Amino acid sequence: MVSVQRQDGVPKVLTVAGSDSGGGAGIQADLKTFNTLSVYGTSVLTAVTAQNTVGVQGIFPVPSEFVEQQMRSVLEDIGCDAAKTGMLFDASIIKSVANLFKTFAVSHVVVDPVMISTSGARLLNQDAVAALRDCLIPLSEILTPNIPEAEVLTGMKITSLEHVRDAARELHSLGCRYVLVKGGHMPLDDARGPVDINDEEACKTARIVDILFDGKEFVEYNNPYVATRSTHGTGCTLSAAITAGLAMGLKVRDAVNGGIQFVSNGLLTSFAIGKGSGPLNHFPSEFALTANRSSPKKRQSFVQMLKSTCPKEWDAYVNHKFVQQIGDGTLPIKCFKHFIRQDYIFLRHYARANALASYREHEMEQIVKAAQIVAYIGIECQMHVKFCEEWGVSLDELESTVEATPNLAYTRYVLEKGMSGDRLDLRVALGPCLIGYGEIGMRLASDPATKREGNPYWPWIQNYAKAEFQDAVTEGTEILETLFEEMVPASNTKRIAQLCDTFRQATILEEHFWEMGLSLLP
Repeated sequence: MVSVQRQDGVPKVLTVAGSDSGGGAGIQADLKTFNTLSVYGTSVLTAVTAQNTVGVQGIFPVPSEFVEQQMRSVLEDIGCDAAKTGMLFDASIIKSVANLFKTFAVSHVVVDPVMISTSGARLLNQDAVAALRDCLIPLSEILTPNIPEAEVLTGMKITSLEHVRDAARELHSLGCRYVLVKGGHMPLDDARGPVDINDEEACKTARIVDILFDGKEFVEYNNPYVATRSTHGTGCTLSAAITAGLAMGLKVRDAVNGGIQFVSNGLLTSFAIGKGSGPLNHFPSEFALTANRSSPKKRQSFVQMLKSTCPKEWDAYVNHKFVQQIGDGTLPIKCFKHFIRQDYIFLRHYARANALASYREHEMEQIVKAAQIVAYIGIECQMHVKFCEEWGVSLDELESTVEATPNLAYTRYVLEKGMSGDRLDLRVALGPCLIGYGEIGMRLASDPATKREGNPYWPWIQNYAKAEFQDAVTEGTEILETLFEEMVPASNTKRIAQLCDTFRQATILEEHFWEMGLSLLP
C-alpha cells in the first residue's frame, strides 16, 4: 500500500471527473474552487463533453485504462490529501478509480454521485449504479447526493424531510462514513413543507435544508433559497469545497458548513453567462476556508460547539416526553394549563434578561438586533396572554400564579449570569431557550407523525415554527456567533469550557421546566 501523505504545507486535492467545455461544472468547476480556496488541485479526466449552459451535446468517455494511468501519474508523484469524484460514466471506470484509492490509501474521499446534468442529460450509465454502490461508496468519507440521485440510489420517492432522513439512513448503510443529502431540489416553506420552485412568490421566503448523517446523528444546514438560473455546477462546486476543507484538516461538519456557505455566496453573486442555466460565481470576494475557519470570517460554529458538548442534555430537552405529547396531542390538558401559567412568569423574566442583554451591547448594529428580539418577546407576551385566555386562563389568574421552583431556578440562573458575567455569559445562558424552542417548533411542524387535525396543541407548535420566531432564532444565533468571535480567542480553552458549562446548565434547567409541566401527573 502506497502512502500519499502531504509532503509540504500546501494541501493537495485531486478531482476525478468529467470535463465541461462550458466551464461551469466538472473538473473546470472543481479546479476553480480549489484555486479560490487556496489548495493545489490536480485532475483526472473520465470523459470529455461538448457542453454549454443549454445542455450536453456530446460525451466521449475516456477508456478506464487511461483513467488509471492518469491517477497513477498524479498519486505516485504529487499525492493528495483528499480526493473527490464526479462524473465517472461507467462501471469499468468506477472499479478502476476505487482500486487505486485503495492502493494509494487515500483516506479522505468525497463521492459526488453525478448521474444527470442540470439540463437533464444522463452522465452515468445505468449499469454503473451497482458498481458505484458496491465499489466506491464504501470507500467514501462522505457521499453527497442531491435528492434525485438519492432516489436512484435508494429506490425511494423523496417528498419530505422525513423521506430525506430515511434515504440518508439507507445510503449510510452502504458503507460511507457520512451522507450529505442536498436539499436544493426541494425548497421548504415556514412549516418545512415543499415549495413549488415555479412559485416565485413562495420561493422568496423558502429555505434550503441540507441534511448530514453520520449513522447516529442528523445535522441540518438551513439557508435561504436563492432564486437564480445560475445553478450549473453547484453539486460539483460543493463537493470540491468540502474536499478542500478536508484536505486542510477540517472536521467533516465544518468542511460541509464551509462548502455550503461557499456555494451560497457563489449563487448570491452569480452573473449571467450563456442562454441557459449559467454557472455560479466561483470567485466570491473575500471568501476564505481554512483549518481555523469553517465559513467567511468565522471559526467553527459556536452554537454547534455548545450543543456538541452536552448531547445527552440537549436530546433530553428537545425530545422530552412533554414535547412528544405536545406533538401527538396526548398531553393532559391540566398539565398544559399549568405549563402556560408558569410560562407567562418565565416570559416576563426572559424579557427582562433580553433587555439587559440589549443594554450591555456596544455597537449600534448589535443593539438594534438585541432590541428587535426584546420587541418580539414583548409581542410574544401579549400573544401569550390571549392564548391563555383561549384556554380559559384569565390575566388575573396569570398574575396571581405562584412561581414554581423549576421556573424560579431557571430564570434566576439566567439573570444571575447577566449580572455577574459579561454580554456573552448572558447570551449563552439565554441560548437554550431561544434555539431549543426554534428547533422543537420546526421539527414538530415538519414531522409527518405530528398530529394536526384535532390536536389542541397544534397552534402552539405553529407559533414556534413561524417565520417571525425563526427570524428571532437566527438573530440570536448570529449575535452569539459574533460575540464569541470578537471576545474569545481560540487559545482561551478555559473560557470556552466555562461557556459550554453555562450552556449545559441552562439546558438542564430547560429540561426541568418540561418536568414541571408534567408535575401534575399522578
